[in-house]
Amino acid sequence: MIDTPPPARPNRRIVPRAIVLASHPAAASGVGVGSAPTIAWGETDPHVRGPVIATMNSSVGRNTIGTHAGAYSLYRALAIAAGQLDPHHKADLTETSPVIQIGPHPQWYDPELIVSLDPWGHLTSSIYAEEIAAGWDIRPSIAVTRAHINIPEIVAALAAGRLHADGEVLTAAGDARVTKIAIEPVWWLTGIARRFGINPTELKRALFEQTGGMFPELVTRPDLDVFLPPIGGMTVYLFGDVAKLGHPETKITCRIHDECNGSDVFGSDICTCRPYLAHGIEMCIEQAQQGGVGVVVYNRKEGRALGEVTKFLVYNARKRQEGGDRAERYFERTECVAGVTDMRFQELMPDVLHWLGITRIDQLVSMSNLKYAPIVAGGIEVVKRVPIPDELIPPDASVEMDAKKAAGYFTESVPDAAELAKAKGRGLDA
Repeated sequence: MIDTPPPARPNRRIVPRAIVLASHPAAASGVGVGSAPTIAWGETDPHVRGPVIATMNSSVGRNTIGTHAGAYSLYRALAIAAGQLDPHHKADLTETSPVIQIGPHPQWYDPELIVSLDPWGHLTSSIYAEEIAAGWDIRPSIAVTRAHINIPEIVAALAAGRLHADGEVLTAAGDARVTKIAIEPVWWLTGIARRFGINPTELKRALFEQTGGMFPELVTRPDLDVFLPPIGGMTVYLFGDVAKLGHPETKITCRIHDECNGSDVFGSDICTCRPYLAHGIEMCIEQAQQGGVGVVVYNRKEGRALGEVTKFLVYNARKRQEGGDRAERYFERTECVAGVTDMRFQELMPDVLHWLGITRIDQLVSMSNLKYAPIVAGGIEVVKRVPIPDELIPPDASVEMDAKKAAGYFTESVPDAAELAKAKGRGLDA
């Protein structure tokens, strides 16, 4: 019997139409990039600053490079091509506003402190209600909701007596109540360039070339200076009374965590990521129960932003090298595959802390030198750094931990002198 392919799905959207090039100003119709207001980054009045318009359906065109939802915009394109999504669909934002007030905080008005997210991104449906009613397709880049989280480690901490249920922050069943915030990246390119000490034109050219020319406006539209990059964003989990953020007397416990799918979700024991994340959550719950606020920032930067394929290739190289996996060659094996040990560029990481109004972190649940430095450089005081307890380090992660300590990772013990010498000149973050 000869198998016959299934009939092709009819595409209801294939109609002859002109293609509007994003590299050129739009025609008078306003389609594409055109008559949308210029974004004045850092202005205190959001109406003077102007909305971030990154959709294709706005009656006034677009004033940014890229689109909302980052890499997920490709799935939207596929849905439109397959006839499953109306390309002219506009989001109905009724009842989608934040469940709790976040800001504004003074840091929102300092263009030096926030360059990688839109501080007004969760308030678009209210601030720009008139513009949306007039046909401007303005969409939020931040969403704020409430949720419960339940992980085995917190249930175990309850059973062991390290945590107690109070019915507010933590229930007897081990459910922790949180405010959950999803944030898409919105890059003000002049500010990004300034943060890294590079020429804005060179930054735009590198972004254009290294994305395969995906965004021609980067090099053809010098009037556009805001970019929604096709990368993952972040999720913030807040424990306790969010209204206390921004008040200097509020004690803050914070864990900055970069995605590690193998450990965070599937429990791989080759690194300390999930144990450290769980420890950070436990400390955040304790802080919230004491009247402070716990903050967990979860960044989508898999494999130190090198990607999971690179990460697994390095795992193979570490295990198979002569002499087996060992601390003195930990960084070298990553460099051999990726060319660098880390591409997370934590210089942008403090932006979310400024957005939350944080000026002091009483307990930073991180040993990372590359996270600590930009937080302090951004003017945020760190009172105490909290290392992962030794009993939470999986046996297979000991090589990684030894290498990081020798390379400048914060520790309350003194690293071995020989390991320190071997790691000299290298740095790593986790």
